[in-house]
Amino acid sequence: MHPMAVILLWIFIALLVAGGLMGFLKAKSKASLIASMGSAIPLALVALGRLPGTVAVGVLIVLQAVFFMRLRKTGKFMPSGMLLGVSVLMEAVMIYFVFIAKR
Repeated sequence: MHPMAVILLWIFIALLVAGGLMGFLKAKSKASLIASMGSAIPLALVALGRLPGTVAVGVLIVLQAVFFMRLRKTGKFMPSGMLLGVSVLMEAVMIYFVFIAKR
């Protein structure tokens, strides 16, 4: 995978894990921690080259659905709206590097 895609993926993984930790620490939400780690692990395996980039595309689609549902339910931009926006951008990056700019 393209080095820029890998760097951006690691940044997204860090944001995802940080969000899960924040949810756990502030609201004692074990679900946030488990979901963030459950999403971060396959993304990390993609970044490490152990899984194909298409896995990241799939994980990002699932995350977008979850963040969209949470945004609709709460009506609050933070954190679900922000994470939805970031995941849409990351999806565009991954689609570009996985399907369009193959190396």
